[in-house]
Amino acid sequence: MQRHYLAVFRWLAAAALAAVWGAAAAQTYPAKPIRFLLPFAPGGIGDITARVVAQKMSDNIGQQVVVDNRPGAGMIISATAALQAPADGYTMLLAGNGTAVTTSLFKSLPYDILRDFVQVSTLASFDLVLLVNSDSRFASLADMLAFARSNPGKLNFGTINPGSTQHLSAELFKSVTGISAQTVPFKATPALVIALRSHSVDVAFDFLPAVLSQLKSNSVKALGVASAARFTGLPDLPTIAEGGVGNYLVSSWNAVSVRADTPRPIVDRLNKEIVAAVNSPEVRQKLQELGANARASTVEQTRELMISEIARWKAVIERAKIERQ
Repeated sequence: MQRHYLAVFRWLAAAALAAVWGAAAAQTYPAKPIRFLLPFAPGGIGDITARVVAQKMSDNIGQQVVVDNRPGAGMIISATAALQAPADGYTMLLAGNGTAVTTSLFKSLPYDILRDFVQVSTLASFDLVLLVNSDSRFASLADMLAFARSNPGKLNFGTINPGSTQHLSAELFKSVTGISAQTVPFKATPALVIALRSHSVDVAFDFLPAVLSQLKSNSVKALGVASAARFTGLPDLPTIAEGGVGNYLVSSWNAVSVRADTPRPIVDRLNKEIVAAVNSPEVRQKLQELGANARASTVEQTRELMISEIARWKAVIERAKIERQ
């Protein structure tokens, strides 16, 4: 019995010491640059949005937030590097919707995003848009749906890589609307846009930031955006719900994670700084210009989002009978 009480006492003492250390560390945090690990190469919308927020954080906290691109193997390389770093808040990891998809798409991963990491805050979201050629016979989403229902299997839906959110979004659209169409994946957005403009595919599914310049130049046309409200930067573009499909909401998003054993006071300080950066007028304006929506959240909200998105895309993968890799 005495041993039991002694063990409990030691555990409580260790927990109290950790709490005191965490609170003390948070008072001086950050005292040096913060490394921000990104699981993809420079230049993409995820990289650009992360850099916009990182620069504003640097300005606010007086320490550099240094973006460190670690592309390859999905998120495995960057996640492994984050787990090998100390749990002191000086290494952040960019995760998000792609993380939720790969959690259900791969049979095994060397990390568990919910067990090994704590989700700190979201940064931005990117709405899915349905595109057609500028001279398409479809003037609206209703036109496209009417054709698809009268001509089962005659439509071609273009997306990027199999297993990508865009690809799964096309499968989800078929499931929600009950239409039959062929899904044709391409390596990247440029190839998809070329296929759309050459009439190799009838409809393309991609995220707004990737095709915003083509939309503004009228080289392609949008039938609708899969968001709850119209995108502020394109106020004339209707939502897909306005086009008659009310239960189809799709957006990609990114968020910051840190090691799960990072002291909570430091996690809270990070959340505070991220939220302040994301909600600043200049960051919101810059993200809108890129076709993205500024989106900050609490630690709890970010974890709940990750959990719900993992479950959502798991169901889509199973329904589409996509083989786990």
